[in-house]
Amino acid sequence: MSPGPLTYWRTIRHLRARQIFARLRRQFHTSSVAQKPPPDLRERVASFGRPIVRHGPVRTGESFRFLSVEATLTAPSDWDNESRSKLWRYNLHYFDWLKEKAASERTAEDGLWIDRWITDNPAGRGTGWEPYPLSLRIVNWIVWFLTIGEATPSRLASLATQVRALENSLEFHLLGNHLFANAKALVFAGSFFRGDEADRWRTQGLALLRDELPEQILPDGGHFELSPMYHALILEDVLDLIGLERTYAEPATGPLAHLRLSDIAARMSRWLQTMCHPDGEISYFNDAAFGIAPPPHEVFECARARGISVELEKTEKTLMPSSGYAAIAVGPFHILFDCGRVGPDYIPGHAHADTLSFELSVGAERLISNSGTSTYAWGADRQRERSTAAHSTVVIDNENSAEVWGSFRVGRRPDVGPISSGDDGDSRWIECHHRGYAHLPGSPIHRRRIAVRTDSVEIVDDIEGSREHHVSGFFHLHPGVQVSANGDGRFELATPEGSRLMMEITGAQTTETFESQFAITFGHTVSRTALAWHWRGELPVRIRTRLELLPQ
Repeated sequence: MSPGPLTYWRTIRHLRARQIFARLRRQFHTSSVAQKPPPDLRERVASFGRPIVRHGPVRTGESFRFLSVEATLTAPSDWDNESRSKLWRYNLHYFDWLKEKAASERTAEDGLWIDRWITDNPAGRGTGWEPYPLSLRIVNWIVWFLTIGEATPSRLASLATQVRALENSLEFHLLGNHLFANAKALVFAGSFFRGDEADRWRTQGLALLRDELPEQILPDGGHFELSPMYHALILEDVLDLIGLERTYAEPATGPLAHLRLSDIAARMSRWLQTMCHPDGEISYFNDAAFGIAPPPHEVFECARARGISVELEKTEKTLMPSSGYAAIAVGPFHILFDCGRVGPDYIPGHAHADTLSFELSVGAERLISNSGTSTYAWGADRQRERSTAAHSTVVIDNENSAEVWGSFRVGRRPDVGPISSGDDGDSRWIECHHRGYAHLPGSPIHRRRIAVRTDSVEIVDDIEGSREHHVSGFFHLHPGVQVSANGDGRFELATPEGSRLMMEITGAQTTETFESQFAITFGHTVSRTALAWHWRGELPVRIRTRLELLPQ
């Protein structure tokens, strides 16, 4: 169903004037790509160091595998084959595979692929010349030149042409992580080359970073788009900039040191550690999947190599109010709780309608997890994965708590209350509420409290307001968790490694188990079991869910 005019208004009203003007400019402005000799190279004073390793290989001969889809490149037109998704083609043009572990053993072969890209992708034509893949490829080529690859004259000429194209197409219409990637690429190019043109690139990139770093990196260290996956990618960007800062003597255009990147990297590292499960991998809040960002342990290893302290003091309860997440780790239980807004109002493109959802691990095993992300292409899968019902939270009248639509759009978004927390004897609890359903009759409010003890977890859902409503609560079990129903709202859960828990739901009228989908990574979903409770009547209502650890 197409969105109505009010949905468009609720979406557009949050955009910044800069975005709107930039969108209009892109509709009518066609920039030419200057092809002229590249600037000279700047002299290095130190090694860049080892970049974060990408695991692969994604390429075997002429076959590339991205997002669980493999395709072969045999003709120039294959770089932009529209039978493959836009995101797949983006990944092809990023050249992230230059950072694979095996790249040092195939530099000549990878160099030939760079040459092939230059030949097959004329300046300004195709997906590879869009600003985001331009930004990532510019950095990846420069890092390859700084570490293991040969910077031949033709490669340097193409690189400079790409930077000029980027300079004329910065993504002010999107802002967020896209503009950050643009800025990083300009700083890399302006440091790698020297001369007036290079100084202009560097100056412009530094100015953007000075604006974007305090905007995008929140006081608690989280990236403001609130996706653990994108957070890890932005942290990688910051660590790359630290490596660049140490590679060159500071040009007159201004030192990177003024950005205090080491302090930012330390805060971001601590946030990322907090948002990982005990298995060491990221949680699935908003757009998040394995296999896109480098694994957290690789990020932390690079941070330590750059001299960044990433040690995190372990506590039973951690609140991160500026990003809106909270964590409780008591006994075998580890809970991550989303108590924040869906993202920055003017760029919520990677947001899901997942407010007050949570993920839970028992020991090193995941028990309850959100939907993950398998695609960015608009359709039933994208809508389902962004929906409230695909997350472990409460749905009212079969609506989403945030008005997610299209691939990256959000209309109405919930007003979220402050996080509160406390200790009751041996219990640690966190509570929050949101008004994402306040537009419905009776203005329902969802309030959730999660309390954790060494032997149990209790989730209390209060739905306040008036009038009659249909309320449902969902618990999506991680793949491999087995369920048996014992009747009267009681379910026994068993993890693959042998942990057993009893889940008891009280206050609901009916309960059920059903099959749901989980995206392990882009392009790959698997089935798993979910539980749900349902209640219909006049508000208010309280539903309690208790998870108790059973003896082995």
